[in-house]
Amino acid sequence: MTLGRLPVVWSLSPEDAQAGWRALWWSVGPNSELAVMLIHERNLYCSPHVKGWVGWSVPAPCDGILVVISNGVERRTSVTGIDEWSSHLALLSWSRFLLASGRTRRGQDGNWERNAVVYSPGGYPVSHFCIGDDVDYVVTDRDGGIWTAHGDEGIYGNHPESSAGLARWNTDGAHTWSPKGRLPVWPLGGSAAATEGAITWLAWYSHEGAFLSRVDPTTDHITSYRNPLKDTDGIAVRGTRMLLTHRFHNRPDIELSRAELIDNAWVITTQERLRLPGPVVMRCAQGRDGALWLRGGDTWTRIEA
Repeated sequence: MTLGRLPVVWSLSPEDAQAGWRALWWSVGPNSELAVMLIHERNLYCSPHVKGWVGWSVPAPCDGILVVISNGVERRTSVTGIDEWSSHLALLSWSRFLLASGRTRRGQDGNWERNAVVYSPGGYPVSHFCIGDDVDYVVTDRDGGIWTAHGDEGIYGNHPESSAGLARWNTDGAHTWSPKGRLPVWPLGGSAAATEGAITWLAWYSHEGAFLSRVDPTTDHITSYRNPLKDTDGIAVRGTRMLLTHRFHNRPDIELSRAELIDNAWVITTQERLRLPGPVVMRCAQGRDGALWLRGGDTWTRIEA
């Protein structure tokens, strides 16, 4: 499949790039709106060892611009008070949004430092709290729940809500869900996340292989499956169909797999190579209601399951 068959949702304009704006964190909201945070290059540090946009970081508090694209209409909001080392963006209910850092630590008072900030629709910070340590992935659901998948330093560290590997939080910072020992094995880290209506899907890996967990927050029921694709970067689910991606790091290519749920197991039915408009790096995909959103360079496309 070529780019010509993949609809382009949004690209960073040449005018923005020439003005010094860089597209950093991004997310897809529960209503299928794409959000991209722009930070000016004067406020960024570029790692010499990490390729692509994930190598850019914010070493000191700064301001930015949140671009939200919904039904082809672009809306921009000035954002103030972005914390240093922010690395995740997620959209919340009532036009609010979340920025979070992947790491936290205990302060001198013994409490965990706050690493997540809820912003008002106008782009101002309104609350701060902690969503655990070593956050690999963040996705939000339609009810405003914040789902996190954690890496090994969070799982084997001292933060109590990170130790299960997967968690859900509300916008007041309260921990509202954990797997409570109901995963088939102990996780080591998260690799992808998606939502399907009220359901949340989390892809994670362990010493015993890779898994997919389907969580229904209304019943607290968890169903876990073996992941049929090694090194999954993105997933999107619609009923008994699933899209899964594997990236070729810093190249404009991904491997797209289509899978079907057959006899309670996900089975890959087709695989193909997709060429995207730019290099693909970490956090290149996110699934919402059966659509997989893909980032290649500074251009976003989507494909349906």
